[in-house]
Parts: sequence; C-alpha cells; structure tokens
Amino acid sequence: MTPEELLAARDRTVPDVIAGGLRVLFCGINPGLLSAATGHHFARPGNRFWPALHASGFTPTRLAPAEQERLLEYGLGITNVAARATARADELSDEELREGGRLLTARVLLHRPRWLAIAGITAYRTAFGERGARVGPQERRLGDTRIWVLPNPSGLNAHWTPATLAEEFRRLRLAAEDG
Repeated sequence: MTPEELLAARDRTVPDVIAGGLRVLFCGINPGLLSAATGHHFARPGNRFWPALHASGFTPTRLAPAEQERLLEYGLGITNVAARATARADELSDEELREGGRLLTARVLLHRPRWLAIAGITAYRTAFGERGARVGPQERRLGDTRIWVLPNPSGLNAHWTPATLAEEFRRLRLAAEDG
C-alpha cells in the first residue's frame, strides 16, 4: 500500500462486525489508516489484537484481519469508540470520544452483547467520564452488558508484552464463559 493510498483513507470508517447476543463485542479506539484502507479492523501488522485473541483461547486459530467476519462464529464482534480513521488515536478530540461513547452505548443497548471489551484505557476514561478506571472489569454496565477494559493492543503500547496482553484477554474470556 502506498503512502498516498493510506493518506486517502483518512476519515473513512470501517464497518462493524456485529450481531445480536454476542459473548464479547471488542471495541477499538478508532480505525487506523491501514484498517480504513483495507476495511479490516486491527489491520496493521504490528497490532497485537489478533495474536492476543488467539493466544487467550478466544479463537482456535489465529485469524487474519481479512477473516474478521469469522469472529461471529465464535460469538465475538468488533466495533470502535470513534468511527473516523486517523493516523494516530491522539488525533481524536475528547468531544469525538465522548460522542463515540454515546453512539457506542446505543449500539450496545441494541445488540446486547454479554461483555463490551474496550481496548484502550485512556479512550474509555474519556468516552465514559471514568477518570479512575483501570484495566479489567468495570462497575459500569450498559443495560445488561458488562464492560471490561483491555490494554490498547497497538505495538506502540510497550507497557504490555504480548504475553501479558494475552493473559488479560484470557481473563476476559474466562469471565465471558462464566456468564
């Protein structure tokens, strides 16, 4: 993909992979330019979402971003807090994240997943006004949907190794299996 093709993807959106009654609806911060250009969530090769999903036991094989529709077979889906593609998540304004939180709440109330897993603590804090939130399960619910905040799986998030990221995904998987 050329730099021009990537730049042309700015402000595009990536369709949700969603259905009613999912076990877990994963939620990124917003699409990156490669995701917007390809139409696939977490498409950048250095992103650790797909490896963590598999290593944690959510999927029996490691899916490629182009296989994202297969998530529905496992009771999983993907959406974003903010729909607009940017080169970096810090290009989003706080108001965009708050509005994204309102729109995300409406999607969750419509589709009613058991768990909403937001991948990015800072985005969650801003979108939902939860300044003291930590990674893990949250007290807040959206209707009957429980919320789990995951670390951002970007390769730039050096605070979380692939192993510790997969372990946090595994904790969510176990909670989702328990109901």
